[in-house]
Amino acid sequence: MPLHDLPPEARPREKLLARGPEALADAELLALLLRTGIQGTPVLQLAQQLLDQFGGWHGLLHARVADLKGVKGLGPAKQAEIAAVLEIARRSLRSELAQRPVFDAPEAVRRYLSLQLGGLGHEVFAVLFLDAQHRLIALEEMFRGTLTQTSVYPREVVKRGLALGAAAVILAHNHPSGVAEPSRADELLTQALQSALNLVDIRVLDHFVVGMGEVISMAERGQI
Repeated sequence: MPLHDLPPEARPREKLLARGPEALADAELLALLLRTGIQGTPVLQLAQQLLDQFGGWHGLLHARVADLKGVKGLGPAKQAEIAAVLEIARRSLRSELAQRPVFDAPEAVRRYLSLQLGGLGHEVFAVLFLDAQHRLIALEEMFRGTLTQTSVYPREVVKRGLALGAAAVILAHNHPSGVAEPSRADELLTQALQSALNLVDIRVLDHFVVGMGEVISMAERGQI
């Protein structure tokens, strides 16, 4: 049903202003972003179709602009708005991690890594470089492809850590399969990086493995 045919109290904008954003269904929240539908498809229906296509908010928020271009009804303006929402979420979490020690905000670390690495179709190895108070200096993608002990070069991580003046790091990589369970190869890679970074007095605090909707801490598993 088109929004103008709904009673005022059932329209997403009015409902949000009266009852708060938590009162809205997923499709209603997305409809506020999209604002208009396309011919024959009202905006609420378009929003639900989009969520169904990407597997809900998680899949949609991890969609790249290239993924959105092929969706009927999503012109450049709507593509840009969805991409902007994702970037706002990333910057908000990055700002939070830069202002206080990462271990004061463990869930923020998980959300940030999920937004950065979750849903990628290729494997990426990234490093969160931290200052002496364990606040975020930068997250940098160091390597991509199939990760092994030989494809991730410890010297490059060491070099970048020294250049940034890092006192500690958190390692992170994704599993494109969606299964976040750490492998034996992940353990060996962590050990190699620990050995190299210890030589320059940079601590490895954790290694997170990012899957689809799940982020596992190897430190919590006792694997570091």
